[in-house]
Amino acid sequence: MQKKIVINCDNKQTRVAVIENDKPVEIYLERPVHQRVVGNIYKGIVANVLPGMQAAFVDIGLERNAFLYVDDAQPGADEDSENKTKSKITIEQLLRPGEEIMVQVVKEPFGSKGARLTRQITIPGRYLVLMPTVEYTGVSRRIEESEERDRLKEIVSELRPDGKGLIVRTVGEGQSEEAFRQDLNFLLPLWEKIQSRYRQKSAPFLVYQDLDLIYRIIRDLFTEQIEQLIIDTRYEYEKIIETLEYVDASLIKKVSLYTGDAPVFDIYGVENEIERALSRTVWLDCGGYLVFDHTEALTVIDVNTGKYIGKTNLADTVLKTNLDAAVEIVRQIRLRDIGGIIIIDFIDMDSEEHRRQILEKLVEKTKEDKTKSHVLGLTGLGLVEMTRKKARQGLDAVLQQTCPYCGGRGKVLCPDVISAKTERQLKSYMASLDDEALLAEMHYSVAGLLIGPSGSYLKKLEEETGKAIFIRGSDTMHIEKYRIIASGSLDEIQQLAFPVSPGEQHQVKIEEPHANNPYDGIGRISGFVIDVQAGGAYVGEKVTVEIIEVARTFARAKIV
Repeated sequence: MQKKIVINCDNKQTRVAVIENDKPVEIYLERPVHQRVVGNIYKGIVANVLPGMQAAFVDIGLERNAFLYVDDAQPGADEDSENKTKSKITIEQLLRPGEEIMVQVVKEPFGSKGARLTRQITIPGRYLVLMPTVEYTGVSRRIEESEERDRLKEIVSELRPDGKGLIVRTVGEGQSEEAFRQDLNFLLPLWEKIQSRYRQKSAPFLVYQDLDLIYRIIRDLFTEQIEQLIIDTRYEYEKIIETLEYVDASLIKKVSLYTGDAPVFDIYGVENEIERALSRTVWLDCGGYLVFDHTEALTVIDVNTGKYIGKTNLADTVLKTNLDAAVEIVRQIRLRDIGGIIIIDFIDMDSEEHRRQILEKLVEKTKEDKTKSHVLGLTGLGLVEMTRKKARQGLDAVLQQTCPYCGGRGKVLCPDVISAKTERQLKSYMASLDDEALLAEMHYSVAGLLIGPSGSYLKKLEEETGKAIFIRGSDTMHIEKYRIIASGSLDEIQQLAFPVSPGEQHQVKIEEPHANNPYDGIGRISGFVIDVQAGGAYVGEKVTVEIIEVARTFARAKIV
């Protein structure tokens, strides 16, 4: 199987796509507004203990208190004693309100639920996972050859420090004892540093933060099985090379810096696949289609024949559609990062042999997924049940927000995602533009993100394109849309871009206080921002103002 990793970096986000046989199968995103918490270690305070639920809520400094179940509240329980001891110990015996404890996030907050925690700390390295609170030796289940498992277990048993546990990661297959020793020599001092920070700081406090996205990808996914890693930013490319010189120098030859004009995600078809992954309906190559419906408890996938009419008989048409659907369903589950309970309604099949083939195909494809999945079989109603471990939010939760136009019945892209998308589209448009300036209009929340603090992002965009760009915000524009009002010479566009001039008087409705100076108020004239001095006291009212100064992205005014 051909496997590649493609990384796209810009000012607003880092995106990683894993590609198998020229098709994206996994997408990872990291943005400043959506910081990952899974893997982080905190010094938390037990907020309350709930005997009826055999759980506790712990304040770790996030928006909502995190959840700690009794089975995860015992830092010293090991594999052998787990079933014998956990059922005998209650949450009241383990924790009390106000107690400070070390915990690690194992599941992100979802919807109204807080993060899920454990006291059984794990610290991943390149080849090993250190379990400092558990005496245990293990080997990844994905390493299947018995002789190799025995060899690895023997090596790790000798290396394992007293009172601690070690697990060999999948990437550790075939590695020497020296490679494991080097990894352990990195992990043990890191654990000492975590303990030191824990003792020095008061709760709630972030004791250890997992690596950022690119370096988690290098640590967790970039192996000999990956044919190529492509990244489009020179700075990150050089940092990856430096990291690999320490981690695994043999992989350096697989890293490439992308320097093409077209966006790297467009070249590898990732942008189109992201659009498909956000759609409710996905068409199959054979002409059938899938429908995805999500609830908080489970995801339901419906399979339909669609435009596929087959070539021989109904049974073969149904089998062909269902087999294609099984392959695409697993890919979409990975791409969308769907977790929890999954119910699949395949097209009804009368043949027991055909039903067996569908289940076998599902099981075969789920083995390619590094996230643990179980295909449980057919229910009495002919539905296929499966589960997939849910540790982080799905792609739709990361990229979309509740739609402000329909009161939550649908979703639209987040403003920062739209601004990044708009920036890419503007770059593409201006590459073929002969004029020296243009004026674009978009929703004011997107315009603010595209302009950036003190116009810094807009200035950088102008430097990259060699064009003068004027942005007009509008509260009537659809948040996902923008339009080019005009392009031409700098003088022509300036006259259009500035609807006001110094000395003019206008009536303006004060919409909100200024974000950095609540004493001032913000109004708009034809989408152009007016910073009204002393206007913060008139929010919601119309006032007459005189324009004092006109800048590129806003004007200052005083109340007359």
